[in-house]
Amino acid sequence: MKRLMVVLGLLALSACGSAYKSSQVPQDNDSVRIVPLSVSSAEQANRSKYRPRQLPAVFFQNAGGGGALRGAGAAPEPSLDPQRRPAAMTLRLPPALADEPYRIGVGDVLLLATKAGGNTVEQLSGLLAAQNRRQGYTVQDDGAIAIPDVGRVEVSGLTLEEVEAALFDSLVRNQIDPSFSIEIAEFNSKRVSIGGAVKNPSVVPIRLTPLRLSEALSAAGGINTKDQDFATIRLYRDGGLYQIPLRDYLARADLQSLRLTANDSLFIDTAYQLDKAQAYFTEQITLSQFRQQARVQALNELQAEVNLRRAALTEERDNFRTRLETGAIKRDYVYLAGEVTKPARFPLPFEHQASLADALYSDGGFSSETGDPTQIYVLRATPTTDDPNQVTALHLDARNAANLVLTTRLEMRPNDVIFVAEQPVTRWNRVVQQLVPTLLSAGVTAATQ
Repeated sequence: MKRLMVVLGLLALSACGSAYKSSQVPQDNDSVRIVPLSVSSAEQANRSKYRPRQLPAVFFQNAGGGGALRGAGAAPEPSLDPQRRPAAMTLRLPPALADEPYRIGVGDVLLLATKAGGNTVEQLSGLLAAQNRRQGYTVQDDGAIAIPDVGRVEVSGLTLEEVEAALFDSLVRNQIDPSFSIEIAEFNSKRVSIGGAVKNPSVVPIRLTPLRLSEALSAAGGINTKDQDFATIRLYRDGGLYQIPLRDYLARADLQSLRLTANDSLFIDTAYQLDKAQAYFTEQITLSQFRQQARVQALNELQAEVNLRRAALTEERDNFRTRLETGAIKRDYVYLAGEVTKPARFPLPFEHQASLADALYSDGGFSSETGDPTQIYVLRATPTTDDPNQVTALHLDARNAANLVLTTRLEMRPNDVIFVAEQPVTRWNRVVQQLVPTLLSAGVTAATQ
């Protein structure tokens, strides 16, 4: 009789909830507003403002380089033709050059003449002495000329008028009488090479006036060939090979006045076979190869720069990940409670919104063994002026599997709590697990009495 009374008492305790307590969402609490999860309620909940945390700018940068590379220029056209005499030779003209004033370059010699007599001579004594000693000033490899008592004056790339203005300013700044005249004594920076069937193969400088094709050929002693029908003037310029048949050249004044520019190469070919021209242009092709090597070197330098930049970006990203793992970076979380695989906090991702489905099906998400699919809640603090402690409980009834689609529409907010209630059988099983040891102990006591 005593044993029966003990069992009945324990069952009464379990029925009234005194033996086992579990978390629940209260249905009659004024501070908790339960809202069934639907399309409209999800849209209403999503209207709360939230901007996901942003990744550092280093995650959006790449290691590409935008530096300019040294160009090697276009490769020359083939210089060999079929071994037969053609009926006519093709005229291939280079692009026309615009007229422009002569610009001083490295190697040019400038002659500076100054006024003599009086105090000016005394002021310019060092300048005049240097002039008499050097007979002018050579433009050095840095593009400047060195004048005693004045210093270095940048002149490379300037016209004669621009050099006069630069010298005038330098003399005035140094308190020297700016009365002077300047002229180019030697033209050494811009040249045209001429070879092949000419009397005197040579290098012709370009002076103040434009250098024409006829003038360049005259400076080389003229064309030295008896076969005018098949002689050709070949012009190599900036990686391109052009040709002017000698008969066309002699018949047209515009070809004779063709303007040449710095680094042009002329070769007068007297045979249809281009053996001589090929030998002459071997040097030009070698120069092209040098330019190509310079381009390869520039590519290697760029690759080294890219590798250094990539290593720096990788280090910065690794540092951010390490700080993230050690908790040094502030994150936004959603908390999982109740009947979940493992009570945990779900970190909200960077750059985009996370949904209820993302959190429910994470590592610590919904437990299908003990969780009640009809009692899934998203608890969100929604304080008002009347009730600062108000909580909105968005209720998901997942007995209908189609309602799980709603979990993909509801966006999570920082500090949301996802609560899954236990199934009734789970509650009863836990009550039994707590009562069985007590029942056994009570039965043993009753049996001994």
